[in-house]
Amino acid sequence: MKYQSQKIALAYILVALALFFVQVSMGLLMGYVYVEPNTLSELMPFNIMRMLHTNSLVVWLLTGFFGAAYFIVPEESESEIYSVKLAYLQLLILVLGTAGVVVTYTFNLFEGNWLLGQEGREFLEQPIWVKVGIVVAALIFLFNVTMTVLKGKKTAISNILLLGLWALALLFLFAFYNPDNLALDKEYWWYVIHLWVEGVWELIMASILAFLMLKLTGVDREVVEKWLYIIVATALFSGLLGTGHHYYWIGTPGYWQWIGSIFSSLEIIPFFAMMSFAFIMVWKGRRDHPNKAALLWSLGCAVLAFFGAGVWGFLHTLHGVNYYTHGTQITAAHGHLAFFGAYVSLNLAMFTYAMPLLLKRDPYNQVLNMASFWLMSGGMVFMTFALTFAGTVQTHMQRVVGESYMDVQDMLAVFYWMRFGAGVAVVLGVCLYLFALLVPRKEVIRGADATPAE
Repeated sequence: MKYQSQKIALAYILVALALFFVQVSMGLLMGYVYVEPNTLSELMPFNIMRMLHTNSLVVWLLTGFFGAAYFIVPEESESEIYSVKLAYLQLLILVLGTAGVVVTYTFNLFEGNWLLGQEGREFLEQPIWVKVGIVVAALIFLFNVTMTVLKGKKTAISNILLLGLWALALLFLFAFYNPDNLALDKEYWWYVIHLWVEGVWELIMASILAFLMLKLTGVDREVVEKWLYIIVATALFSGLLGTGHHYYWIGTPGYWQWIGSIFSSLEIIPFFAMMSFAFIMVWKGRRDHPNKAALLWSLGCAVLAFFGAGVWGFLHTLHGVNYYTHGTQITAAHGHLAFFGAYVSLNLAMFTYAMPLLLKRDPYNQVLNMASFWLMSGGMVFMTFALTFAGTVQTHMQRVVGESYMDVQDMLAVFYWMRFGAGVAVVLGVCLYLFALLVPRKEVIRGADATPAE
């Protein structure tokens, strides 16, 4: 670690990991509710579990992105963070907002209150006061990192990272627009949800992955930057109009069926480019970096993102197919593997690289860390296949044959048990990851002044 202000990233990583554990634990509980529906039905209804599961996912990923930025920007700009105090104030606001959201969701407080109550919009259920807090925290962050970059060296990695983070914050402003018309609501709702995960988050992913490849492989910066520009161009070209694949059946004009089908089909290209980029960088690399676990997570991120976001997304993105499959377990299969591959694995790769440097010790127990990768990834891949088969049966029996929804759900019980088993593997993998990352082995603890290889 070259700059003292990079220590800010440690606090963000620890908060992100705590929320990550909450997210997967709640997901496992939801998986059990699918096979034993009355579990905790009065104490914590399923809709509350789902809100906690999905919102904690988004919050911990964003917290991880912020932490990654506070680690990467000083190195790229060759300058300390503009204000350490502002960085910790931002984290405090995020933590207080998260606590407020959890309490509001769990106990359904202030129902119907425009300022304090939840809004009831998937992923954007946060009360207005929390949304305002998120905007304030984002503005503090953007001011802090932008000032750092402006006073220091400018690189393609830091510029694209900043572009992605600025766009992320600006697009979140659509979360405040909540029209009465449901079709209009969904049209603008996707401006946040889709343009985040299939647009600007891809810029953040590409820049963080580029930074990791630069550090782990030793490939020349010029080569990394050329790949980075190609990935960003294809991501923006396909992702913006690719939003149309959400407009097929919500009351928008019919031309979105063609726009959405064509451009969302192209969304597989940036993920294929990222996978190719990662493996070519390793192949060209001259550096035998000691942190093999970080390299494994980086390559795993690129591969699983390609299959989860690219291939599984393409499976049901054409409007003729989506007519039958939208809202089925095929959507859940795509969503789980896409999020895990593209963004969960990315954050875990960054944490795996940064933590030894932040804690000033050699790469911890890498065997356990890599075992956690295979356990988590294997569990998620198995879950994806189980949900894909479940969705195929559901699509045929419900949308083609015409069986009732609940009768079809009974037919899918075996697949839900398989998903629950896969969820157990994922949670065990998370526990193993946390142990490997946070609990040092005595023989690798160094003195306070020791610095591991970067």
